[in-house]
Amino acid sequence: MLIWGWRTRVYVLAMTTFLCGRCGNPASHAVRKAVTKFTLFFIPLFPIGVKYSAQCTFCGIENRISKEDAVRLQAQEEQGQAQQQGFQQSPHPSQPQGFPQPQHPSQGYQQPGQFPHQGH
Repeated sequence: MLIWGWRTRVYVLAMTTFLCGRCGNPASHAVRKAVTKFTLFFIPLFPIGVKYSAQCTFCGIENRISKEDAVRLQAQEEQGQAQQQGFQQSPHPSQPQGFPQPQHPSQGYQQPGQFPHQGH
């Protein structure tokens, strides 16, 4: 007895934001890759089909896209994340790390040489 078939696995390549063609909202879209593999005794052996799609998270429509578009959208998302992390990790050059700078002397910080005035 020989048991064969196919199995499809869906991978999310990126989450990117652009204008949806159906609902017209600037919404996040899941860029997905669906790989269908031939299975023998429930063991996936080799791919028999690959499809790329983008699904709107607002209205749920799923549009087929080309491999080139999927790779381009994935690269744009990775570049955007790298830029965001770069902004979050780089401190301001005038402020040393680990030491908070006083905002204004009236916020509880005293200037050097100033003492509180006492009534006589």
